[in-house]
Amino acid sequence: MRVPIQHDLPKEEVRRRLRERMPELPAHMPGGVADVTTEWPNQDCMKMSVVAMGQTVRVAITIEERQVIVELDLPAMLSFFKPLIASAVEDKGTKLLSGPSAKS
Repeated sequence: MRVPIQHDLPKEEVRRRLRERMPELPAHMPGGVADVTTEWPNQDCMKMSVVAMGQTVRVAITIEERQVIVELDLPAMLSFFKPLIASAVEDKGTKLLSGPSAKS
């Protein structure tokens, strides 16, 4: 599943926000518990593995000049929830990438 999220931030700011806010992710999962691992294969790509309620979702986030592309590899059991998951990713991603662009 592919979810594009528009932004008007410099790539450096997008990377900073992703790094700083990833620890908050488990609180947004059903039951409030998830095991999240992240890695940065390069400066414009973050890969994640999210394990919650016995399911593993692999995520690739690609940072582009005007959008962030979130690609989720959902297990078959979660495919029924694609519209709900896509909406939540878009909503949370938009909130993450809106607002002031730099810390003072």
